[in-house]
Amino acid sequence: MNWEAEVIRKKDDLIKDTQSFLQIESVLDEEGGKEGKPFGEKVDQALQYMLKKGEDEGFTVKNVDGYAGHIEYGEGEDIVGVLCHVDVVPAGDGWTTPPFSADIRENKIFARGAIDDKGPTMAAFYALKMLKDTGMKLSKKIRMIIGTDEESDWRCVDHYFKHEAMPQIGFAPDADFPIIHAEKGIIDAIVSFTYQHTEQHQRYTLKQFTSGMRLNMVPDEATATVTAAQDHDVESLKTAFEAYLADNQLSGEVKIAANELHFTLKGESVHAMEPANGINAGIHMANFLSGQELDQDGLAFTSQINALFDQDTRGKKLGIACKDDISGDLTLNVGTIRYTQNEEAKLGLNVRYPVTADGKDVKKGIEGIKGATLLKFDDSPPHHVSKDHPLVKTLQRVYEEQTGNPAHLIAIGGGTYARSLEAGVAFGPLFPGRPDCAHQKDEYIEIDDLLRATALYAQAMYELAK
Repeated sequence: MNWEAEVIRKKDDLIKDTQSFLQIESVLDEEGGKEGKPFGEKVDQALQYMLKKGEDEGFTVKNVDGYAGHIEYGEGEDIVGVLCHVDVVPAGDGWTTPPFSADIRENKIFARGAIDDKGPTMAAFYALKMLKDTGMKLSKKIRMIIGTDEESDWRCVDHYFKHEAMPQIGFAPDADFPIIHAEKGIIDAIVSFTYQHTEQHQRYTLKQFTSGMRLNMVPDEATATVTAAQDHDVESLKTAFEAYLADNQLSGEVKIAANELHFTLKGESVHAMEPANGINAGIHMANFLSGQELDQDGLAFTSQINALFDQDTRGKKLGIACKDDISGDLTLNVGTIRYTQNEEAKLGLNVRYPVTADGKDVKKGIEGIKGATLLKFDDSPPHHVSKDHPLVKTLQRVYEEQTGNPAHLIAIGGGTYARSLEAGVAFGPLFPGRPDCAHQKDEYIEIDDLLRATALYAQAMYELAK
């Protein structure tokens, strides 16, 4: 079978369907969730879109209570899993074209979810369709499992595997080529601080401070509201903020209403698996505020953020830094900051720790933050498949046959559905040398890469299930 030639024959339909799929704004909507649509109307619309395509092609299709679904082809008792997801992170600001327009330019499709993970999901679907259309005989079932809550709490796969069989082996088209056989442990933690709310008589009072939407994203915007005790202090604080922006080569603005200043500071969002590649707007706002004559509570909160997290994405100041030869450094992202005077003071942390480390040690470090109460602690343990496993060897052979390049094994800080399986790895779609634009503005997938990935997925499915 000439896999690439078969993909080219389906190119126009693949591109059109990928665009249509990407135009669904499938961002988690907790408030809009209901029975049968637990994560909101748009996420459910994306799930239904894929399941309907499966039905139209004559595949075996199942919707598991709106949490997840599957599209299946093949025979036999054993199952090869292909684990995808239709939910996407919020789009954020600053896109060249609307984030759900799926605009094509420079031979790229631009949209939130283009590379993570709706573009690859459509590639996997077309790969399965190729096997069926060409009449490939299989001794195992290939089951595309389609989740709806991967970018948040994985409630989709948790629910799915309570009701459906676990594949013996599989891959997730949701990371990098060649093959990712190791994924760091992932911890989401929320900590809160309680203050005495004593009478304040300082030059400035912090009323509100907000940054970030998701723990797994470096926040690209932070806002704060500060009141000045005296009218003449307003201009002084405005000048100090503008100087901070200039000194740190940042953008932002301040709006003034009477003695109240509303600050906005812009950063750069990236995936939390390597926060050093972004600019954390929340930490920068805390740095600025902690240098001002704030009220006692506001100063305590911002100073603690400054002391613990400024210029440290490795957890050194928390005493949790570690690394190994398989998966590298622990990373730490301050994903959310929430402060309202006399009401709340919370931080949301995302930690990615090496495969040989223990999440309990990370928990101890977070619990040791002075004055903090741990409100939430979710730990997804590391995942590692041996380099000698037949799954790994098969995918290496497929990759090398099609690309002519060595299929090196790599480890990542990101978490994919592959870790849901005892023997699961991540397999594409990002080719070596391509920039990783997941969770960033102007996210895109190269059309040539979409086609190449489809061919790789088709042969991989066949070799694993023949």
